[in-house]
Amino acid sequence: MKATIVESVMGVFGFGEDNELVEKVFFPKDPLETAERLRKIEEGNVIEEISGLVDKLRAKGYTHFVFENQEMARSASEKLNIEVSAEASSEAGKLLRENLEKFALDLEFVEKPEQLRVQVHKVSIELAKMKVKKTVERRDMLVAQAVLTVDDLDKSLNLFMGRLREWFGLHYPELDRLLDKHETYARLVVNLGTRENFTVENLEKEGLPKAKSQSIADVAAASMGADLGDEDLAQIQAMSRHVLELYDARQSLEKYVDSVMEEVAPNTRTIGGSLLGARLIAIAGGLMNLAKLPASTMQILGAEKALFRALKTKARPPKHGIIFQHPLIHDAKRWQRGKIARALAGKLSIAARVDAFSGEYAGDGLKADLDKRIEEIKERYEKPPPPPPPTKRSPSRKPPERSQTWRKKRGRNR
Repeated sequence: MKATIVESVMGVFGFGEDNELVEKVFFPKDPLETAERLRKIEEGNVIEEISGLVDKLRAKGYTHFVFENQEMARSASEKLNIEVSAEASSEAGKLLRENLEKFALDLEFVEKPEQLRVQVHKVSIELAKMKVKKTVERRDMLVAQAVLTVDDLDKSLNLFMGRLREWFGLHYPELDRLLDKHETYARLVVNLGTRENFTVENLEKEGLPKAKSQSIADVAAASMGADLGDEDLAQIQAMSRHVLELYDARQSLEKYVDSVMEEVAPNTRTIGGSLLGARLIAIAGGLMNLAKLPASTMQILGAEKALFRALKTKARPPKHGIIFQHPLIHDAKRWQRGKIARALAGKLSIAARVDAFSGEYAGDGLKADLDKRIEEIKERYEKPPPPPPPTKRSPSRKPPERSQTWRKKRGRNR
């Protein structure tokens, strides 16, 4: 015989083949405990109430059990050693949910319908709290927030360094074009101060090459910048120290992102790198959402504005989005980037799915396949494609020649 097992806010119920109630096991009336049991059932865990109900139904001769949850059916088959099947929306489940108050009163679970409504409300609130807490506790969302913080730090550092270069440039304007790296610029301002201290010996102590140190020292000796007072220099150096602290914070965040990515998404980290993989997770809204995306969507992730603009203006769509930051695409030749982006997005899609659903490490194999495909693309498309042939324009049509008689008749009609 076949029995359908349905859960509700009251407990778990067993219905026979004619949708009549055969057995039941109530949950505790504490909303928190009820919500915890419903959460476990939703995740596919076999709780005591379900195993107890199955034992009661077995004693009555039922051998086949129907569950509305596919995961629950699989777990019950493995743990309870029973014959099961899954039916997403069973007739018994519809009957129970449509007549929940009637069942609660007939089975003496509550004395008044209002009590059931209060119980449902409290259980729903507790269940929502559990789901929100579980979502917040996901490590992939932590790494997403961390990499977004790294991006915000980059914006702030660029803004502050632009201001610092202009500020210190009043004293030593030539240094701006001699030093490209912001962090080195800020460190020299803090450690050396005025341009008189920009000597070859001091610059070499700061780790600069000898040739670069010599050129900076020579320009400093002939600089046309204004002199700074002690208070002015102190404020500039204080600002430089704050900038260096931000660089230290960024470096610490990068290490944190790398460690969390190695734990959460090691395959995605191997293929795309820690920061790029974390940015993809952040844009997609989580590792599970990223794993569900097709490779074509992952390829243009982050280029939504360009895509919709292309759809609106009938222009060529973008070939890559945020994955352009990957060295394989960024350093490739212009005509190879689209093909490399397609290959990289395909491997990133596989890596994200392995991280989300399997948890096994397959990054080395995926990386080897990707490198092999990149080499094939570079060999096959070493030279740029020939330009497209010019489109032939249709010859312009001349207006038909009109006779003098036609012109006279047209003049009389006017």
